[in-house]
Amino acid sequence: MEFLGVADGTTNNGTMVVIGTDNIPGMGDPVFDSREHKIGTVKRIFGPVGEPFITVAVCDTSMLEGIGGMKLYTKRRTQNGKDKRRNRRD
Repeated sequence: MEFLGVADGTTNNGTMVVIGTDNIPGMGDPVFDSREHKIGTVKRIFGPVGEPFITVAVCDTSMLEGIGGMKLYTKRRTQNGKDKRRNRRD
């Protein structure tokens, strides 16, 4: 797992805002806590390149209470061969 950043707070619509590091994740990558429990997925990345802000769509909104300061991690998704071209005869 790669370090994603530190949770800063929540938004009005129930997503979590993370202050990221220079390790920028992909859209839709899963987000985990330090005990490898899935928190949600990366929804949006915005802000400065050196320290971007990342919004995370949370799986369970009950997790949002007391989430400030939590260290979060991510795993890169695989493309499952979608970038490979198929032979037209297949």
